[in-house]
Amino acid sequence: MSHCETPTSGLPSLADAQDVNAFVHLALVGSPNSGKTTLFNALTGLRARTGNYPGVTVDRRVGRALHLPDSAPTVVLSDLPGLYSLEAISQDERVTVCVLHGEMPGEPHPDGVLFVADSTTLGRSLPMLAEVRALGLPVALVLTMVDELKARGGELDLFRLQAQLGVPVVGVVGNRGLGLDDLRALLPAPKQWRQVVPPPEVASPEERFAWADGVLAAAQRKSPGPSEQTRRLDRVLLHPVWGLLVFFAFIAAFFQAIFSWAQPVMDLFGGLLDGFADNILASWPSGGVVAELLADGVVRGVGAVVVFVPQIALLFAMIFFFEASGYMARAAFVVDRVMGAAGLEGRCFISLLSSYACAVPGILATRSIPSPRDRLATILVAPFATCSARLPVYAVLIAAFIPATPVLGWFTLQGLTLFVLYLLGGVSAVLFAALFKRGMLRGASLPFYLELPPYRWPSFKSVFVQTWSRVKVFLRDAGTVILCGSIVLWFLLNFPRTEAAPGANALEARQVRIENSFAASIGKAMEPATAPLGFDWKVNIGLVGSFAARELMISTMAQVYAVPGDDDEYTGLAETLRTPDPVTGRPPLTLPSALSLLAFYVYALLCLSTVAAARRETGGWRWPIFMMLYMTAVAYVAAFGVYQLAN
Repeated sequence: MSHCETPTSGLPSLADAQDVNAFVHLALVGSPNSGKTTLFNALTGLRARTGNYPGVTVDRRVGRALHLPDSAPTVVLSDLPGLYSLEAISQDERVTVCVLHGEMPGEPHPDGVLFVADSTTLGRSLPMLAEVRALGLPVALVLTMVDELKARGGELDLFRLQAQLGVPVVGVVGNRGLGLDDLRALLPAPKQWRQVVPPPEVASPEERFAWADGVLAAAQRKSPGPSEQTRRLDRVLLHPVWGLLVFFAFIAAFFQAIFSWAQPVMDLFGGLLDGFADNILASWPSGGVVAELLADGVVRGVGAVVVFVPQIALLFAMIFFFEASGYMARAAFVVDRVMGAAGLEGRCFISLLSSYACAVPGILATRSIPSPRDRLATILVAPFATCSARLPVYAVLIAAFIPATPVLGWFTLQGLTLFVLYLLGGVSAVLFAALFKRGMLRGASLPFYLELPPYRWPSFKSVFVQTWSRVKVFLRDAGTVILCGSIVLWFLLNFPRTEAAPGANALEARQVRIENSFAASIGKAMEPATAPLGFDWKVNIGLVGSFAARELMISTMAQVYAVPGDDDEYTGLAETLRTPDPVTGRPPLTLPSALSLLAFYVYALLCLSTVAAARRETGGWRWPIFMMLYMTAVAYVAAFGVYQLAN
């Protein structure tokens, strides 16, 4: 990647517009935690993800400012990655620097800069403001969180600050919309943001900080006191012992809530989808391929995955809530001690934490890691983090074979099992990263710094909007990849058409057809390799489908094991997997084979999207192929060991 080549963000380049000069292009620049992305959302109506630590906003976001006067030109805002200085040390910071210098290929030079700073920590942002002003671009200073400044006893004279800096200064509260009208009045005419005071001639960081101290001393009437609430909480949450204990207790409660609270809604979803499939079959009394395809391949296939939307929504909602509250930054700080033992740093934990939602954005978030070796090590282990796509598989197998026995108060054995699976993935990621860092990726790491924002009560509206945006991505996948995969698997499971013996019921007819299908032939060909793991040909078919999308494992198994049509696929599949066959007396899966399958899913790289993201970020196929080979080997060894020990 060249010095100023931006990674693709999925947004159209402004240079592709028919008349670029008809727009006013403004860049939003600021440090992480400054409220920059929240301000961008408020001005544009878009919903970019926000967080309390560096590395969340990796690519720039683009949007048009709303609610401007009718006569105003179109104002395009670019939300650039956060940084602390124009001396960039990571890829995402270089994106910001290149845009500001007008050196980003395909991107216009900004007409002005909205420099966003947290008013409670203004002294930390002013040195970078000096650097930005030295570029010669029109600059306006936007002070966020002015309500918090006042609540903490601080007082800032904005008129005196504006006179000291010689640039427009506006105070806003982005999540409540306060001050936005004054800011919108500035947006259409950046050429009028005249710098009546020349930019300071500061060549070194020491000079910039000295200048910032002088400006702040002249404009600040009262400095904000420390947040007493933050100080009290941090005595516990940042403690080297109590902090770790609270972190693990929080994670355990987190996964228990995901497993318990979402269950009633999942049952409702499953019943509605299964009823819809039954109605399709009832509307075709004569049956036929089309009716079966729609009911089993489409509705039941996609529905077996969509039923997990409540769990996935709860997962994202809790993540976003604790990000916005300020706790996730503390978690990164606490776990940095553990990461340091593995030869990594806190920025690597941030990428791994993102991978718990999905490995693809986690891999993209490694652009915030300055060290190429640390970045590559993090990419190679990011898929170990238990992404949301594994959750449906875990949920079905746990519900089928792990009893809901209460342990440790309101915790259950099912919730603790889910916690252990997630913990196993995270611990394995750290261990393999340590192995790589002490072997083929040996090298020194750069210093890690992390700003800890004060604790804030999150906006429920913001959490809801961010959660819904992630759920929409999941549903979009269900409507494309998962739908296509379900249809392909349905054809493989139902052709060639083999008719059952006369007198066989519908369930027996489905079993005969599946056992003589193309999919059965594929699964049986894999049995010599998977038999030591406790997998039969039916499980093998699910593993094949998982390469397109891990979630397809559930819809595939529901079809392979011929889940009765009067059960929803989540409950019905769990019941079918543990029910003994009337002929053989053995259930489709035993406890050892189920535990082996769980172990395999913890480690196996069953995701083509992750492979594609790794190829893109590493610039070739060498490392993605290595990643697929070593993770498959680890998954096989782990599943083999678990199966042999459990028998």
